[in-house]
This record gives sequence, structure tokens and C-alpha cells, in this order.
Amino acid sequence: MQRILISVSDSLASRMKAVIPGRQRSKIISQLLEQELKKREDALYQCALEVEQNEALNAEMKEWEVTVADGVKHESW
Repeated sequence: MQRILISVSDSLASRMKAVIPGRQRSKIISQLLEQELKKREDALYQCALEVEQNEALNAEMKEWEVTVADGVKHESW
């Protein structure tokens, strides 16, 4: 378990302290972070899937594959 320091507005901190008991704050914040991270990771995954399935982009990338080794000298040891 790691401790982290975050900054929030005074009003948000006051509201949190008024509504969430002290011994539950870390758990609640962890749950909220987990939800947000999952949402963002899912969005990133969907973006990657769309790129993989983009036939026009894949065709263009295939054309560029011939340049992968440009400028690389093969050494004969």
C-alpha cells in the first residue's frame, strides 16, 4: 500500500470531511480512482481496436513497412 499526497479545493475537502467518515476516506477515494481508471483504460482499448480494424490505415502502414530498415547498416562480424 502506498501513501500519496493530492491537492483538492478547500470546499471539496470540507464536503468530503462532512460526508465521509475519516476511516472510510481512503477506501472511497480508491474506489473512485479505480472506476475512473477503468473508464479511461476501456476508452483507450476501444481506440486501439478501432485503429487495428481501420483497413485504410492498415493498408497505408503496410506501404510504409518497406522503410523500416532505412538507414540501418547491416554489420558483418
